[in-house]
Amino acid sequence: MVQKNTHVFQVATAGEALIDLIRNEDGRFEPCLGGAVYNLTRALARQGVETLYLNPLSRDRFGRELAAALLDDGVHLAVPEPVQQVTSLAVVGVGPQGHPDYSFYREGVADRAITAAVMTNACAEAEVLSLVCTGALALSPDDADIYLPWLSSQRQAGRTVVIDANLRPSVMPNLELYRRHVMAALQFADVIKASDEDLECLNLPGADASERAMHLLRNSRAQMLALTRGGEGASLLTRHGQMFHARETEAVAIVDTVGAGDCFLAGLVVAMLDNALEADWGSTEVPEAQAKDLLSNAIASASLCVMRRGAVPPTRDEVRARLAGHAVDFTVAARVII
Repeated sequence: MVQKNTHVFQVATAGEALIDLIRNEDGRFEPCLGGAVYNLTRALARQGVETLYLNPLSRDRFGRELAAALLDDGVHLAVPEPVQQVTSLAVVGVGPQGHPDYSFYREGVADRAITAAVMTNACAEAEVLSLVCTGALALSPDDADIYLPWLSSQRQAGRTVVIDANLRPSVMPNLELYRRHVMAALQFADVIKASDEDLECLNLPGADASERAMHLLRNSRAQMLALTRGGEGASLLTRHGQMFHARETEAVAIVDTVGAGDCFLAGLVVAMLDNALEADWGSTEVPEAQAKDLLSNAIASASLCVMRRGAVPPTRDEVRARLAGHAVDFTVAARVII
């Protein structure tokens, strides 16, 4: 049963919630709460955003732990009653540079036991909902009938749609179909977040990540694209043709990068809400100060995440302390044609 939401929500999130089984150096696997959208949901709530999570969770032990952590962080569940289906699993190996690789177990699982109609109704009942987020495994072609109609309904309702490309090519049996579907889903986005690796995986033309990002923005309806570049920081591109880049001036002590992109996106969305940005922000010239605020908050959120084992999103106070104590190098690129 879907809970009738009379609470005033700022953001609704839709997508996977799972257990990351992270391989330790001794070969044993450590279970950690995870899933890109789940991490994003917690990260938003921990930074003070009133957040509604739309997908169901399992009644099994893992599902109860996932639900408990969301509730502890202040997230509201659109489907409060647990479902019979089991919790998704991801087996995660972490390389020498802290980069994860994944294998997923996603058949007959709880977070996929949802329909577009149920999610659309939950959003319609949520008061003052201004922004929705999805991405990652929700962009699988297998779940097109769930997420594409829901995304369409949110665009029609006038909400800002944020999509994290966050590709998982290693678990998609048909890479070309996957690419086409991701590109189709991104047509619903007002804001796209992607990494340099995501853009390369999409096989977009361009000599570097910036050119590929410009191509993606040019061939979508989005007004803004946030591009993460690992240790090189992040860039923000707008439909109007502005490009900004930022990175922290001091090196970050990386434990692992699990959840870094999710926390980056949460920091970006928090700054978007703080600045009361409309869905068409980026269609005309934007103030440099706002662009710097968006990138700085996003990068600080990601930096705090990579300094911890697993996906442990920072709180708003931690992000503010990071911003106060660590300088950011911010640059404005020459105007580009989108």
